[in-house]
Amino acid sequence: MCGITGIYSQKGQAIDLDLLRAMTDLISHRGPDDEGYLLAANDAGVQLLSGPSSTSEIKAKYPLFGTQARDKATLGLGFKRLSILELSPIGHQPMWDKQLHIALVFNGEIYNYLELKEELGALGYSFFSRSDSEVIIKAYHAWGDECTKRFIGMWAFALWDAKKQSLFCSRDRYGIKPFYYAFEEGFFFFGSEIKQLLRIPQGKELNKAMIWRSMKINSLLAYDDETYWQNIHTLKPGTNLIINQELIKTRSYYSLNVDNFETSTLAYHKAVEEYRRIFLDSISMQLRSDVPVGASLSGGMDSSAIVCSAVRHLAEPIKTFSSYYRDSPELDERKWIQAVNHETGCEAHLVSPGANQAIAWWEKATYLNDLPIAAGFVSQYAVMQEAHRQGIKVLLSGQGSDEITAGYKHAAYRYFADLLRTMQTGKLSRELPQYLRKQKAGIKALGKIALSALFPESALYRMEFRYYRFEPFTHEFQSLAERQAEDQILAQITDIKASRLSNFLYNMMQNTSIQTLLHFEDRLSMAHSVESRVPFLDHRLVDFVFSLPSKYKIKPPYTKIIHREAMKELIPEKIYRRKDKGIFSSPFYALWMKGEMKNYISDILTSTAFRQRDLWNLPRINHHWQRYLAGDNRNAEMLYNVIALELWFRVYGV
Repeated sequence: MCGITGIYSQKGQAIDLDLLRAMTDLISHRGPDDEGYLLAANDAGVQLLSGPSSTSEIKAKYPLFGTQARDKATLGLGFKRLSILELSPIGHQPMWDKQLHIALVFNGEIYNYLELKEELGALGYSFFSRSDSEVIIKAYHAWGDECTKRFIGMWAFALWDAKKQSLFCSRDRYGIKPFYYAFEEGFFFFGSEIKQLLRIPQGKELNKAMIWRSMKINSLLAYDDETYWQNIHTLKPGTNLIINQELIKTRSYYSLNVDNFETSTLAYHKAVEEYRRIFLDSISMQLRSDVPVGASLSGGMDSSAIVCSAVRHLAEPIKTFSSYYRDSPELDERKWIQAVNHETGCEAHLVSPGANQAIAWWEKATYLNDLPIAAGFVSQYAVMQEAHRQGIKVLLSGQGSDEITAGYKHAAYRYFADLLRTMQTGKLSRELPQYLRKQKAGIKALGKIALSALFPESALYRMEFRYYRFEPFTHEFQSLAERQAEDQILAQITDIKASRLSNFLYNMMQNTSIQTLLHFEDRLSMAHSVESRVPFLDHRLVDFVFSLPSKYKIKPPYTKIIHREAMKELIPEKIYRRKDKGIFSSPFYALWMKGEMKNYISDILTSTAFRQRDLWNLPRINHHWQRYLAGDNRNAEMLYNVIALELWFRVYGV
């Protein structure tokens, strides 16, 4: 929806207005429709200002930032708007409630804002707009920092309570929307993207532990509250932050309730009905928009269910956006995409970027991502670019389904490990052969099942970190990274008192992959001024699915069985009966790196900058590069990671 910025002086010193403006300008791509600022000086009231990209109505109403700005301000809020709800100037931010003396900058959507508005109206509150932003202000006034527990949606916001002289910040339950902050010499800085905080004069030390961790395990690009910079942190999902002149504190308002895992006694058919009900309600809420809504469509069950459900609610077709690669069968889902679009009457938009586009976009995408970008970026970049071209500002995405309904291969390994550990030998002997035949898997799969049975989740991650990929860094860099880590390098991976499957899914939602995937989702969509919404991450659905027994999620040879059954009435039969699973990626590893991109990558690996960086293990990287060119693809992903990190160093001038 938007981009936010802020500087708060805890000691009452004047903030740097030029810095506030520069930080806000860096996120113009997140909100090209409007711009606004709010300045406050202790208890002396607030000043609202416009900016160069403000609408004509806002410019007529508020002075231009820089001409009449209060030079003694101790708080500054900046905002770039992508207009989706309440398109009129009354939806402008920072939003200031004159009666309540509360200001807000907010990125995201509160999907149940209409229901909350009705509830607040019954408490005596009146509203001057139709926006969900105002609902946040009134909800905070009514319920304090407990208000976030009532929200269904995605958000990152900062709310200034002028009466309390306190700044209240919050991030949604799963980290769908970003919030970064830094605290330097009595000043609190925050923003939607890391690049904004790099404008702060102090603190540019690299977080080597974070770099090392994310290179060895890709799903840990977003980890705990860390970033690639020592002084820049992310507000953790499900967390509120309060800062005033006396204190700064964070408090978790939500986390997955492990005591509730697999406790449901609901019959399977009733569970299917409830899953479908919650999902359809989530879709209905997330279609609330004053601009047209589209959807990304891969041809799998998740995106197909979203498209078919959206059309059912809207009673009209929508625009869908898909990528494909003709030379990579596993990345060409056109026959499935066509089946969904044909049945729903949706307007299909397909893109097929090539290696030259990947090269042209790689550094730009790295800058927009703030971090090294994953190989699937070229598909996501192309899809979001096309959505923007077609005038779509809101796109529904299937992110999160695999993490809650056990869609990954490793989820099946944990399921079989549970059967083995609980001595369900009869069930194991019936189901395992079916799974192995379907997956065309053998000794390797059996080995992973055995490891999952023998070792807890934390130990499996440590083994992956140590053995799965070759070590690209020098011993000196590794030693520095280890010393920089406060505890062990993977301290956040948690072993809970639950099944192996629940342990796996819990860590994916709480500590590993989902936050990394959502990071990419946010950056590459907002880079093109598109808001991506993720209906499967409605917390009501997430909590419900985690309460269900494992047998409702996996029934070999199939995974995600409750999702499959719940979607049966909604999606084409051809999709429902799919036995394979496509992936949303690109042909980097299999084709491009040894083909059209070979010279581009070779030039990087042999460049003076690369060789003099003093962190790469040059002989080892060259050894694996030559083996890859000779046909050994086993280390292609790490080789990609090396190039992606090297480009990040160059883009950010490290």
